[in-house]
This record gives sequence, structure tokens and C-alpha cells, in this order.
Amino acid sequence: MSEGIRWIGEHSDQSPDNRIPGMLGGISLTAARDIDTEDFLSGLGADPAQLDKHYPYKGRLSVHLPEGMHPDRVNYAMYGTCGDWVYVLEDWEMATWHLHYWDGSPMSALAGAEIVCVSLNRHDPPPYISHATLEGHIVSVESGGDTGCGSALDGALQTAGAVYPSVLDTTEDEVHLYWEQHRKELLPAVFSAVGNYCGLSIDQTTVEAGNLPLAVLPMLS
Repeated sequence: MSEGIRWIGEHSDQSPDNRIPGMLGGISLTAARDIDTEDFLSGLGADPAQLDKHYPYKGRLSVHLPEGMHPDRVNYAMYGTCGDWVYVLEDWEMATWHLHYWDGSPMSALAGAEIVCVSLNRHDPPPYISHATLEGHIVSVESGGDTGCGSALDGALQTAGAVYPSVLDTTEDEVHLYWEQHRKELLPAVFSAVGNYCGLSIDQTTVEAGNLPLAVLPMLS
């Protein structure tokens, strides 16, 4: 597979740039399959009436917010589809799906979907990779590791060089040295692996231009 989302990882250490109409740095990704696009976004809290308008992300600041949503309590995301997958891109701090998961908020609307999430967690590193299977099992691991399930996603992470040695494999000094030497390569490798596993290709120019459709997601309390 081509490295169709590696570019997201290559810009992960950059802060979001409000001077561009779309996104480039600090993007978290959530992708799902076996679920309708609107159902997935609604499960994250988007208003179906807002989604029906098909506003482009670049026009987000002029969009009339759904009733009950306040400008200071929403996150602006963009979304699209590729093959069997629907994906959501967010550059505020983390992925909304990840926040729901760690907060323990119910996500029953998303049951029965396979979900892969890379949440940067810029407010509280490290980034996490999460995988929800069709059977409802969810596993989450810090970037640099795999899920330990021996899944095809784990295989993709290994192949992309996104699984780093741990103190269980070698000495602590060797682990620290390896991380220092290779840490800038980690998130590009993670996004490459997720892109290869999901078959995702997302055009960087389109994302930077803000031409993908907008989803307004409420912040969790």
C-alpha cells in the first residue's frame, strides 16, 4: 500500500496553524468501518442537521451552530470516506473518540463498528493507538507499542517500524537510546501502518485547504 497518510505523522509535532483554512499540524485520526458515515459522526456528538448542510471545514467560523452548542464548547473536525472506512480528522488536542473512551462515556451508537484511532494527546502525551474490534473488544496502547493481540493491525505496525523495543526486550539504557535516536520517525511510522491497515489515502492538499466537510463536535464536560 502507498503511505497515503504518512504526511499526518510527519507534521505531528507542529502546532495547528490558524493561518491556513484547513489542517496540517497536530492532527488526530479516527477511522471506522461497518457503520454509516452519519451514524458514526452522530455517535461522536455531531448534529445530523448540521451534517446535512455539507459545509466545508474552511467555512467553520461562519457556520450557525446547532441549538444548544456554544462556540466555546465545540470542536471543529473534518471528515471523509476512503474505501470501506469513514475517517475524522481533529487538530484541537486529541481525538473525540479517544476522549469518550477514556472518560467512560457511553458509545453504544458505535457498537458493531471496527474503529482505529491515533490520538496525539498533545495536552498530556504520549499519543495512543486504539483498536475497537467488531466484537466490541477495545485495546489501547502508547505509540511505540502494539496491541499485543497479534492482529493484522499489529502486523502493520511491526512492518512499518512503529513498534519500538521495550525494557521487556532489552536493557533500559538501550531502550532510551533507541527512542532518542528514532522518536521523530515514530508517528510517521504509526500513521503509515494505520494507513496501510485501513487502506486509507487522504490528500494533504485537500486537508490543508479545508475542503473536506465539517463536523461540529461538542466538548465533553
